[in-house]
Amino acid sequence: MTSFSQDITHHISEPLLAAYAAGSLDWHYSLVVAAHVSMCDECRARLTAHEAAGGAVMECSMAQDISADCKSDVMSMLDSPAKPDAPVYSKSGVFPAPVMAALKGKPPKWKAVGFGVRQSILHSDASGSVRLLYIPAGEAVPEHGHRGIELTLVLQGSFSDETGRFGVGDVEIAGDDLDHAPIADKGEACICLAATGAPLRFHSLIPRIFQPIFRI
Repeated sequence: MTSFSQDITHHISEPLLAAYAAGSLDWHYSLVVAAHVSMCDECRARLTAHEAAGGAVMECSMAQDISADCKSDVMSMLDSPAKPDAPVYSKSGVFPAPVMAALKGKPPKWKAVGFGVRQSILHSDASGSVRLLYIPAGEAVPEHGHRGIELTLVLQGSFSDETGRFGVGDVEIAGDDLDHAPIADKGEACICLAATGAPLRFHSLIPRIFQPIFRI
């Protein structure tokens, strides 16, 4: 079993889990969801329920009319998800199996972005990007806002911002209504997996100047 799953307090939202289960979530967000699910017993159980409910809906749709009993069965699956038989978490260092697959089993290719912060871009295209971030303890990411959703999964250490503290396995779901300046907590460096659907909105000039270079 995962030793930290019980300590996870920030989870994937129901709409994101449903989109992931349906296969309609963009790849960069899907990687974050897959990595979190591999670390979190609760979200893995909820995902199993969504997948089971989706299968039940397909079976019901084959009939001419969807019965009340069928609808009740589907809702029951979502309300009482079954516990998976075994965890699927697997890692090399701090990276869960989905991240290692994206890395093709190789170490990240870190590139400095300033103030000790490093990144390794795993995927980037017109629909968005996903990257690993290495933030030294006590160092902050420049204050920024968002154009759409940013998903940030903690793989090592922890960080804090205006909304609270996020430790290993936690996911922050930041929308365009949140402006924040995440700072890595004291102790070990914070390593995160972050996915965005559009470039960030940095408040200060220097990050905006270098933003096209770093593709943030």
